[in-house]
Amino acid sequence: MGSENGSVTNTNDDENVALIFGVTGLVGREIVKTLTMSNKPKWRIYGVARNPEISSMTKMYSFISCDLLNSSETKQKLSPLQDIVSHVFWVTWSGEYPLDSDECCVQNRTMLANALDAMLPNAKRLKHFSLQTGMKHYVSLVGETLSRGGEGSSLCYYSEECPRKSSGKNFYYVLEDLLKEKISGDSVVWSVQRPGLLMGSSTRTLYNFMGSLCVYGAMCKYLNLPFVFGGTRECWEECYIDGSDSNLVAEQHIFAATSGRVRDKGEAFNAINGVGFTWKEIWPEIGRKLGVQVNEATMFDEGFWFEREMGERKHVWDEILVKEELVRTRMEDLANWVFMDVLFRCPFKLLGRRDKVDKFGFKRKYRTLDSILYWIDVMREEKLIPY
Repeated sequence: MGSENGSVTNTNDDENVALIFGVTGLVGREIVKTLTMSNKPKWRIYGVARNPEISSMTKMYSFISCDLLNSSETKQKLSPLQDIVSHVFWVTWSGEYPLDSDECCVQNRTMLANALDAMLPNAKRLKHFSLQTGMKHYVSLVGETLSRGGEGSSLCYYSEECPRKSSGKNFYYVLEDLLKEKISGDSVVWSVQRPGLLMGSSTRTLYNFMGSLCVYGAMCKYLNLPFVFGGTRECWEECYIDGSDSNLVAEQHIFAATSGRVRDKGEAFNAINGVGFTWKEIWPEIGRKLGVQVNEATMFDEGFWFEREMGERKHVWDEILVKEELVRTRMEDLANWVFMDVLFRCPFKLLGRRDKVDKFGFKRKYRTLDSILYWIDVMREEKLIPY
């Protein structure tokens, strides 16, 4: 996992030094990989998370184990970096409490506040702070009627200028407000990246779509079960959510932080693949990639619930690990069945525009099916899932 003492060395005035919070997550990992491949400029990288990864990612950065909810520990471990860090990437969050709860807002604000208190007093080299939130910025889980789509329903694509929702709680707003309060003056710019459904490889991610999908596929193949989509017909047949390849999101973070084109504080950008899709059109190809039974006439099953059908099959995953000689993981390190049930039965469409980031000059786009197939290959190479 690289150096784990987070030791600080002298830096040149023109050297870029990145501090990545949530370095073991889907996007954090990709920011590290992208920066380590950069020759001009060279980067020195520090990554922060509570626990290192199950398997080593790269030796090209220093890892700092830190509980950001502990203010004294955060100050002790991060304050030595405050006078050398030039770019901060905040791609972490706490999901201990429901997303729309006061407790979730308080906990996530505390994490960011502790980090800022440790970093800002002498942040003489800091140029940019890139915050990651998400497309849920545009919706509330309470207090309003949510569209389920269907024939005749209006289709809304959210732009970054859409107003905040007044009903319910959203910790994304709390984090943005805290940065606005804490980062003053003209020397430091901060921006916000808002991805949709993230796709990448990690064993430290709560809402891990690719991990869930691949564990499900592996167990279907092992048990000779049909690879069905369990959800609502609207989610199956209609465009309901944007995919966000974690590599694209990482590159957008770096673009916002280093291109020099983002000059105003608080600029927000949707971080989405940019090409719409439906699960119905891509599900057969996903099944073929995973080597499972593909019967396009019976792939949709509204009565199938992932938590009910897969939640008690931990022993099956353990058998697959041994048989295929995979990296030792618990099923819950990769799969979140409740999340899959919520995702495929989502009561609202969450689709965004990416005109703004295109106009700023970041024009990379992905097809979501290509992203999924790519990350299946990556997870196989990392021996997290079987071939």
